[in-house]
Amino acid sequence: MSISNVSPEQYQQQLDEKTKRFQQSLEQLDTEKPSCPLDIFASPTSHYRLRAEFKVWHEGDNSHYAMTDRETKKPIFIDSFPIAAQRINQLMPPLMEAISSNELLRRKCFQVEFLSTLTEDTIVTLIYHKPLSDDWIEAITPIKEKLGIHIIGRSRKQKIVLDRDYVNETLTVNDVQYRYKQIEGSFTQPNGKVCETMLEWAVNNSQNVEGDLLELYCGNGNFTLPLSKNFNKVMATEISKTSVNAAKENLTTNNIENVTIARMSSEEFVQAMDKVRSFTRLKEVELDDYTFSTVFVDPPRAGLDSETVKMIQRFDNIIYISCNPETLVGNLKILCQTHTIKALAAFDQFPYTDHLETGVILSIK
Repeated sequence: MSISNVSPEQYQQQLDEKTKRFQQSLEQLDTEKPSCPLDIFASPTSHYRLRAEFKVWHEGDNSHYAMTDRETKKPIFIDSFPIAAQRINQLMPPLMEAISSNELLRRKCFQVEFLSTLTEDTIVTLIYHKPLSDDWIEAITPIKEKLGIHIIGRSRKQKIVLDRDYVNETLTVNDVQYRYKQIEGSFTQPNGKVCETMLEWAVNNSQNVEGDLLELYCGNGNFTLPLSKNFNKVMATEISKTSVNAAKENLTTNNIENVTIARMSSEEFVQAMDKVRSFTRLKEVELDDYTFSTVFVDPPRAGLDSETVKMIQRFDNIIYISCNPETLVGNLKILCQTHTIKALAAFDQFPYTDHLETGVILSIK
């Protein structure tokens, strides 16, 4: 995203255009057009993004945060980033000043990544084109302590963690607080306030539903934790080992005991459901003991594969969160053969871009 696109006075117009395009894309559905209104959830117009990464550009004795201009391909030097969280903006100048003034820290540093939270817990990752030594640790430690942050140093085949490689987040859903461990390098929702509205929307639209929940692509348990209150039992799957471990720890931290996490892909779980294959990762899980009524999916941009689409058509209720309206519509063309759209939502996770997060609730016909 170009900084020149950040124009709060034009935000509403940009959001209206994005949501209009989404509504027009739903016209492609052959079986039935949604009769429910589209609920639109806007973002704060500044300081909403909890993740940011910048190139480091060295010029003479000075170093700068830099972004590449899309048109000229030339670097643009910046010392603030209006869409990033206030905490990230506070840290940017003193951190770069500290790096620039120390040749050991400055030399061959080519990227800086920030990961923060609504609670302002923050990790900074410095990435280098050189091996990092004990001298680097000695030089960076006073800066870490002065700025009150956690720091990770990375280079090829090397990762140095000062203190810890995660941040602690607290998200509030319907006045209930949920605590999350969010690990550096793993996926987390970039827009904390919009994430809270997504969680509330999913929870509110799945109340009073009997039975158990199957969740695919659960990540670190972002949706799993608040949704667990609406169901008797939850079976959640995730392919990333790091995310699975974080999800299990988050469940323990929040005293949630009705959720089982399995490390497997959606394709593998379909095979397990259909008893095509047995998996040692499910050896302590008896799937026949579940009475699944609802499935929750939050797939990557590619959407759901054809076998997973067929599998979720068996469920009475489908909660579908999508980061790609195009693949969502492709999946809906099949899902609407068996299900009816009951609720639609647009969540502006990425203001000033063409990206739009969407949500759909479907019930079996």
